[in-house]
This record gives sequence, C-alpha cells and structure tokens, in this order.
Amino acid sequence: MPVPIVRRYAVLAIVAATVFAIVVAVAPFAVTAAKSAPPAPDTLMKATVGLRSEATRVELVVGSSEARYHAQEVLVGRGANEAIGRTNNVSGTIQIEADGTIAAEQSRILVDMTSLQSDSNTRDNYIKRNTLQVGEFPNALFVVTSVPGLPVPLPTSGTAEFELVGDLTVHGVTRPATWQASATFADREVTGTATTTVLMTDFGMTPPKVGSVVSIEDSVKLALDVRATVAPSLAELLSDPY
Repeated sequence: MPVPIVRRYAVLAIVAATVFAIVVAVAPFAVTAAKSAPPAPDTLMKATVGLRSEATRVELVVGSSEARYHAQEVLVGRGANEAIGRTNNVSGTIQIEADGTIAAEQSRILVDMTSLQSDSNTRDNYIKRNTLQVGEFPNALFVVTSVPGLPVPLPTSGTAEFELVGDLTVHGVTRPATWQASATFADREVTGTATTTVLMTDFGMTPPKVGSVVSIEDSVKLALDVRATVAPSLAELLSDPY
C-alpha cells in the first residue's frame, strides 16, 4: 500500500479515537444534565393540576348568614302560632379534605344566642334568661364531622343536596345532629340552607310557659341560611402572583 494512503488511514484512526474519547468523557455529564433539566411545559401543567387535589376551605361570610328556630306555641286568645327567632351573628368554617372527609377540628359553625330576636321582646327576654340561659351558655356550636352526598371537589356551578352530620352543643349539652342541606355553587361562593329538628328536653331545657303562652311544643326546627366563600387552592395562588 502506498505511504500516503497509510498516513491517511492513520489520521482517520486518530480522529475517530479522539471523538470516541470525547463522547465517553462527556456522556455522564449529559445524563446528569438530562436528569436535572426542568420539566417540559406539559409536565408542569400536569403537576399544577395535581395540586388541586388538596383540602378545600369554606368560610361563612360574617353578617350574611342567618340561624333561626321555629317553635310551635299556643297563645291565649290567638291559638296556634309559630314563634320564629333569628340572628345573623353566625360564623364558621368547614374544611373538606382531598378525599372528601371533613377535618372536624377545623369545621365549626358558631351561633351567638344572645342576639336572637323574634317578634316579641317579652318572649326573647324570657327564653334567653330562663330557657337558653345565655348568661352561662352564650353560644351554640355545631361541629361538622361528615357531609354525605356533597360532591368533591366542590363544583363551580349547579346545585346539590346533601347532609351535614356532626355534634350540636346548645345550653352546654352536646348531642349528635344531622341537617338536611341544599346548596347552590358558583365560582368562589356557596349559598345554601340546612334544617334539622331537635327536642328542647334533649338539651336540658324545659319548654317555656309564661304570660300569654299556654304551651309550646318540645320539638323545635332549627334552620341555617348561609353564604360562604371558597378559599383558592395552592395551585391557583401560585398561578396568580398578583
């Protein structure tokens, strides 16, 4: 073989060996860089969607919710009558975990019983002083422990019927209670109504008989009209820095 051809093959061999050595040296760094490279936009989007699987906090708007009692009484000279007492001093939150369970320690609805008012000051004063004894027990408390039937995650439109299950404390006595609820959902807001029926005697209270009240039924209907806001998720907060 002529000498120039030999030299040419020798040069090609040296170049090939050099390229191979560079590839071997750089390969580990390339793999490391690939592992640490930022995820593609699609991956980021999937991660953001995944962050929505987190607890949802619903908070009652102070002054925009109302608690009521409906009691059936018989009055002298008037016969049967429905006494209705109400207050808008209602506050509270409900925290729904990602799996639909309720964080009971953070799901409490508080009603200021000292602010209850009906169409009769005489009735109000007597009930507060002698029946509810608000000087000693100024608040009623409902701790929510489960919400069967509530869609999770919360929808941003439409309506739903469900139950609010938990422990109701009135007059210093705690009893289990189940409220029948219905709600309308909008973006960042929930409005709804919940009702339940209790016996006054179950909570250590005697149905009042005073003045023109001949009798009053032991069974009392309780109602809540609520307006609440839904706190934004972590993903939504991160996506809107302002």
